[in-house]
Amino acid sequence: MTKMFLNIFLVLFFFLNLSNANASRYFLIEENSTLIGSTKTINADERDTLLDIGRAHGFGIQDIKLVNQNVDTWLPKDGEEILLPSYFILPVAPKIGIVLNVPEMRLYYYPPKVDGKLQDVYTYPLGVGRQGWNTPYIKTTIVEKKVKPNWYPPLSIRQEHEEAGDPLPKIVKPGPDNPLGSYAMRLGRRDYLIHGTNKPYGIGMRISHGCIRLYPEDIKELFSKVSLDTPVNIINQPYKIGIKENVIYLEAHPFLDEDKEKYENNLTSVIALVIKISKNRNYQLDMAAAYDAIKKPTGLPVPIGLFVSPEKNIESHSNI
Repeated sequence: MTKMFLNIFLVLFFFLNLSNANASRYFLIEENSTLIGSTKTINADERDTLLDIGRAHGFGIQDIKLVNQNVDTWLPKDGEEILLPSYFILPVAPKIGIVLNVPEMRLYYYPPKVDGKLQDVYTYPLGVGRQGWNTPYIKTTIVEKKVKPNWYPPLSIRQEHEEAGDPLPKIVKPGPDNPLGSYAMRLGRRDYLIHGTNKPYGIGMRISHGCIRLYPEDIKELFSKVSLDTPVNIINQPYKIGIKENVIYLEAHPFLDEDKEKYENNLTSVIALVIKISKNRNYQLDMAAAYDAIKKPTGLPVPIGLFVSPEKNIESHSNI
């Protein structure tokens, strides 16, 4: 009898873990901390590509390749150690509704906070608009939700396809050829959607005509959680600043090509974010560490400074 119950427990344990394999839930454990999660490592199976591994653990192609640059994308060695970058700095933005950071190619969802409980945050990788079809930086809301949506390609997209010898109908019905996937949420700027995809390997790339794509399993989960009128804040933060136990962290991602003049070798935006979160506290920064982080972005938080007691009277922006 005991053995039977043990077998039942193991089967249930397996299926419970399988069903949550792609869930991306973290807690804001400390009131004054803006870092969540932790890095992990797994061993590759020779049957999987690096992209398969990324998807199975909630990462897009940019995420998984930045931290595994010496791993063959298509033929990882059997048993090769793969780093999972599941350690994030939360964007410097109000923790309300959906915050979508375009250069990071990642979405953060903050459900309504329950009094007396920790704030939840869910995070998912994205595909965003390619150059010339940029995802706009706007503050808006979710105005419509559709299951198995039709796609009505705009005239500009139909013309693009016609020129490429791949004409589109005026209406694409639900199914494997519909690029919206099975779920879509329309933004207040009605030309733009947060939706699924029929090409999941494009997650973590600039591949869309401006809309925001999620893995099919991620959009299904997010769709079930998000209500109409949920705020959506689309931002441009290739460099994010966070705090944990008075240590200042920098998380750097590749900036968009069109932002090269603004961000390349430029710590101005980093300093601006430090000032924004410092709330007039004194701090020290290791400028060399910060510069190295933006020169070689990995998408992982790295320490670049700390907050100090006023009595120490140490000037801001100094090296440590």
